[in-house]
Amino acid sequence: MQKNANSLWSVYDGWDGYQTSLVNAVSPLTREQLVWRPMPGLRSLGEVAEHISFGRIDWFLRMDAPRSAELDRLRPSVGSLAEDAAALSRWLEMTWGMVEETLSIWTVEDLAKSYPHTYWGKTYAVSHQWTIWRILSHDIHHGGQLSLMLAAQGISAPELCDLGGHLTEPPLADL
Repeated sequence: MQKNANSLWSVYDGWDGYQTSLVNAVSPLTREQLVWRPMPGLRSLGEVAEHISFGRIDWFLRMDAPRSAELDRLRPSVGSLAEDAAALSRWLEMTWGMVEETLSIWTVEDLAKSYPHTYWGKTYAVSHQWTIWRILSHDIHHGGQLSLMLAAQGISAPELCDLGGHLTEPPLADL
């Protein structure tokens, strides 16, 4: 997707590299690796990966972001993807397409727009800025969980674990 200089890519550039690291970490996993959980009652590795995708839909839908309603209609039931690396990777890619399109179309001015969101009996005016930051931090938080869960199983995922998911190299300095 083309990155417009006036779009939100100027603010969130690099998130796409983290997305790539997530997909590359999840896509080669076996069913046995995906169902592994650090202890009973906690999410499995596959459930965490599914949660990343579904969290993107939930929050982008609240902003009426491009393609969010379509993905919400297509979304399978919670837990149905958790044992299938190909399906998890596909949903990470599909929901990333929604994020990517939003960042390509919306501008910095769109960050100030807000919508009402009720939580624990209080209604908040939640900005697009807050929501996009929430999902970016959600991706990073749960990506960290994936990294630890992979390491606990002895699985190498160099991009996500060793490089911290950051694939975008800064430009070389003019010395």
